[in-house]
Amino acid sequence: MLNLWNLPTKGGFVRDIQEGFEDPKPAYTTTATFMKILVHKGFCKVERVGAMQYYTPLITKEQYCRRVLEKMQQDYFSDDPVRFVDFIVDNNKVTQEQKEAIVAKLR
Repeated sequence: MLNLWNLPTKGGFVRDIQEGFEDPKPAYTTTATFMKILVHKGFCKVERVGAMQYYTPLITKEQYCRRVLEKMQQDYFSDDPVRFVDFIVDNNKVTQEQKEAIVAKLR
């Protein structure tokens, strides 16, 4: 999805999407399979342009991020936001200033 959002036209063909990967790039068929999965999950849509598939996102990066984080909180932290934030603070290099910003956000 990141590669799709980063395209100047906000859409593209499998080859365009592949260009966003670092070397070694995944195989064309691997990228095409992932794109089919993203279409099936409702994250993007596909249109036929000649013999090729053109993909465009159906959700924004922020919407996608929200869905991923909500799913992570449910699956790994028993849907408990306190445990989720605790994990982030304990397992990342969070400065005192960032901790204070988090507390201020909660007030």
